[in-house]
Amino acid sequence: MCGRYSASKSPAKLVEEFGAADETAGKAREADYNVAPTKNVVTVVQRHPRDAEGTMLPDEPTERTLRLMRWGLVPFWAKDPSVGNRMINTRAETATEKPAFRKALAKRRCLVPADGWYEWRRGPAPDGGKPVKEPFFMTGPDAKSLAFAGIWESWRDRSDPEAEPLITFSVITTAATGRLTDIHDRMPLLVPERDWASWLDPDRDEVGELLVPSPDLVDALELRPVSDRVNNVRNNGPELVERIDPATELDQALF
Repeated sequence: MCGRYSASKSPAKLVEEFGAADETAGKAREADYNVAPTKNVVTVVQRHPRDAEGTMLPDEPTERTLRLMRWGLVPFWAKDPSVGNRMINTRAETATEKPAFRKALAKRRCLVPADGWYEWRRGPAPDGGKPVKEPFFMTGPDAKSLAFAGIWESWRDRSDPEAEPLITFSVITTAATGRLTDIHDRMPLLVPERDWASWLDPDRDEVGELLVPSPDLVDALELRPVSDRVNNVRNNGPELVERIDPATELDQALF
């Protein structure tokens, strides 16, 4: 699964990297090294423009933009937005079948820029105690962002016609491959830059061939042991993604 990631780049840098216009209205955090579900984060979408009345103009060229969305998908038919707490991830294997995800996958796809994501490997139990969970940070070999595949929805509170729509998203996950299987059996679906346009294209309904891991991206990842300070969502800073010697970290905790 993907339940925590790092997103430290400013909207200005993401505008350049993803070729998008900034529509975050200055509300995006400059850096978040411990992104957790229910947070508002920057995503990338591509849509046809709308006129002053809000009507889509399908004959006009699409526009790629940065948008703030809350992590945890709330389907348009949900009665309560709390359902989003259980929909932070969407399995690629069943996304085309389940009603909660099927329409969004066909019509509302996004990219989620990230420096990398965290996962926990279950280590050996010391002296017969509980198994230790060792945090790792999966990140690319250079300064470029990883792009998680995502889907998004717009939800409105039917009891309050004046309320602003709630825009939410879910990260698509797939079975882990290669060295990642040593840490966890799931991983976010990484979209290579060559497929960004295809994934974001709002006029394309079928993306089945894109719902599989890209071996070149996965093989290039660094699997970096990091401090267990990332376990606490209140901790946030560049030190969370720094490589540590697990033995040294344990010594510090003991002494």
